[in-house]
Amino acid sequence: MRYINTLHEGETIRNIYLCKMKRSAETRNRKPYDNLLLQDKTGTLDGKVWDPNSSGIADYEEKDFVEVYGEVIAYNGNLQLNIKQLRKAQKGEYDPGDYMPTSTKSVEGMYTELMEYGNMIQNPYLQQVIQHYFVHDEAFIEQFKGHSAAKSIHHGFAGGLLEHTLSVVKFCAYMAGAYPILNRDLLFTAAMCHDIGKTRELSDFPDNDYTDDGQLLGHIIIGVEMLGDAIREIDGFPAKLASELKHCIIAHHGELEYGSPKKPALAEALALYFADCTDAKMQTLTEIFKDKPGTDWLGYNRLFESNLRRTSK
Repeated sequence: MRYINTLHEGETIRNIYLCKMKRSAETRNRKPYDNLLLQDKTGTLDGKVWDPNSSGIADYEEKDFVEVYGEVIAYNGNLQLNIKQLRKAQKGEYDPGDYMPTSTKSVEGMYTELMEYGNMIQNPYLQQVIQHYFVHDEAFIEQFKGHSAAKSIHHGFAGGLLEHTLSVVKFCAYMAGAYPILNRDLLFTAAMCHDIGKTRELSDFPDNDYTDDGQLLGHIIIGVEMLGDAIREIDGFPAKLASELKHCIIAHHGELEYGSPKKPALAEALALYFADCTDAKMQTLTEIFKDKPGTDWLGYNRLFESNLRRTSK
C-alpha cells in the first residue's frame, strides 16, 4: 500500500485508492477527460484520466475502490496523478480501513475516558439520558465511535466525533471546577450530547457527506429531537430540566449566524459554546499546520480572518 502522503513527483505507481469524486470535463480542444479525487486515510490526490475511452480504462463510478497505474507529477504546486490504466478493485483486494482518515488516538480508550465523566453525573434524570444513548443503544454507540465531527472543517475523520466530544467535556470539566455558578451535571450531560445529531447529519465513511436530514434540519435540531426521544422514555423527567438541557444543545454554536436557533441564555449553555468553539478552532489550526513544519506565513485564512504561521522554535 502506497499512502498518498508518501508519494513524490516523478514516481510511477500502481495502487488502489478510493475514488471519492469523479467529474467528466473537456479540454480546450473539446477532448473529453475525467477529473478524479483519490483518497486514502492520509489524504487526497487529484487524478486525471486524459483518455477515458482507452482500452486500459475500465468502467468505474464515484465511490468505487479503483486500482490506478500512472505517473505522479507536480501541477500548480500540488501533486497530481496522470492515470494510464484504471480498473475497479474487488472486495478482498483492499482493507477499507486504509482509506478512511482516522483518529490517531485509541477509540476504546477515549470512550472509556468519556464514560468516566458520564458516570460523575449524579442527577438521576440526566444520568438516564446518558445511559439511554451511551450505554444501552449499541447501534448509536457504534456510530458515535466511528463517526466524524464534520465533513471537512475540523475532526473530519473516523473517531473525530468522539475525540471532539471528549475534548469538549474536558474543557467543561475545567470550567465546572473553576466556576461554582455552573451546574456540573447539566453541563456534562449537555457536553456529551451536544453533537449526537451528527450521527444522523453526516453519512458513514467513505462518503462522510450530508444526509437529507443533515441538509434539511442540521445536527442541532436532530440532536434536540434525539434528546426528546430519550426524555419521553424517562418517567417523571422534570419539564424545566428538559428545557434547560435542550437549550444548551440549541445554543451551543453561540450565535444565530453560526446556526444556533437561540443565543446562550444559561451559564451552562455559554460554557458549552466556549468549549465547543475552542476545541473546533484549535483542531482546525492543528490540521492546517499538520503538513507545514516550517514557520513561513501561510496567507490569509477566512475562518480566522488572519494571516497564519507556526511559532518559531
